[in-house]
Amino acid sequence: MATLVSDKAPAPTSESAPLILEPLGDKGASTVGIGEVIRLAFDSLRANKIRALLTMLGVIIGVASVVTLLSVGNGASAAITAQFSGLGTNLLFVRPGAPSNNGPGGSATAQTLTLADSQAIGQLGLPIVGPAPVYGQNAQLVAPAADKSATVNGVTPIYQELQSLALASGSFFDDEQTRSATPVIVLGSTVARELFGSGQAVGQMVRVDNQNLRVIGVLVEKGSGGVGQSVDDQALVPITLAQQRLFGGRTPDGNDWLVSTIQLSVPVTDNIPAVQDRISALLRDRHELNADGTEDDFNVINQASFLTTLNTILGLMTGFLVIVASISLIVGGIGIMNIMLVSVTERTREIGLRKAVGARPRDILLQFVVEALTLSTTGGIIGLLLGSLLPIGLTLTGVLDSPISVSTVVISVGFSMAVGLFFGIYPARRASQLNPIQALRYE
Repeated sequence: MATLVSDKAPAPTSESAPLILEPLGDKGASTVGIGEVIRLAFDSLRANKIRALLTMLGVIIGVASVVTLLSVGNGASAAITAQFSGLGTNLLFVRPGAPSNNGPGGSATAQTLTLADSQAIGQLGLPIVGPAPVYGQNAQLVAPAADKSATVNGVTPIYQELQSLALASGSFFDDEQTRSATPVIVLGSTVARELFGSGQAVGQMVRVDNQNLRVIGVLVEKGSGGVGQSVDDQALVPITLAQQRLFGGRTPDGNDWLVSTIQLSVPVTDNIPAVQDRISALLRDRHELNADGTEDDFNVINQASFLTTLNTILGLMTGFLVIVASISLIVGGIGIMNIMLVSVTERTREIGLRKAVGARPRDILLQFVVEALTLSTTGGIIGLLLGSLLPIGLTLTGVLDSPISVSTVVISVGFSMAVGLFFGIYPARRASQLNPIQALRYE
């Protein structure tokens, strides 16, 4: 009997049904691990060591400059603040000459203040300590075994309290020695050391302008902090001795004695503006000047406001230098972008092959962004280490205490990373948008 064959094939069972793959899309696609991307980035750097180093050079120089300038600038600002704080921020300096930008450490050549002006300020009955007139010049100090050029200031005993001067040996001159112009002298620590070495200075004789003076005291070393001349490099004598015998401080009319500065302290800080106004009004009246201050031939300096102004100026200068140094970072970023564009061109076939086997545009984008960040961050770390050398050296040698703050590290390294990210985006986007077929055909 013939066997009938059906025209229709039997329907395939579930066991024999062909496996149909879903299209590969972003959803469900595997993600490249960030660790693998970083490893590939470092492999790329190691494959082109010289090129990578030259690319990072701009970032290294920029970060090193920023770290150095910020650390040294902050250290200098702290040193200035410490010096003025040691003197007290409630000091006032009355100086001859029209108001200018000269601070307490500046020089004044005008001769408009007299000893009578200082005495008149004292007679106002203001809540102050002082006044302490100062009159001095640079002179040659000659000892039996050495000589030294130094500033010799004529002062009154109250000057020791105003300047917080401590004695290493001997004593300071008193009111009686000041009135009688006794030929005595108190030496700063540096002056005493250079004139007498490690020997005993108190009791020795020093010749100043052909006048023999007896050393009665040596001051404790105080340091300068980088502004003005340190008292360590000065010598102090009674002001009457300086005016009458050493430097000829008689006024042109012969009726009074000149002073170069009048110093005073205001214990209550809130009283400083009122004290300044009273002193200014007094001197305008004594010197027969306009009450509006347009003809002032003197300058009353508030040390606290001067310190604030000085720190502001120093901060602005440091900021300006940091901005200039940051240009190197911008140049370094442009170098990174150029090298990354070259790298994209060199690795076009690699990019095409990776896309052909399933790499997504964002995977390519991530790889090149990480490579740019690796370049800039590595350069930033190297620059940080190099930029730390000068501040650490200054701190260790005692020249200037300039510690490297956490904010300096964060700013410098963070800026270098931002530069790498900004200038690495364009090459990375260009790589991620390559057509895989055209990339594979690229020669």
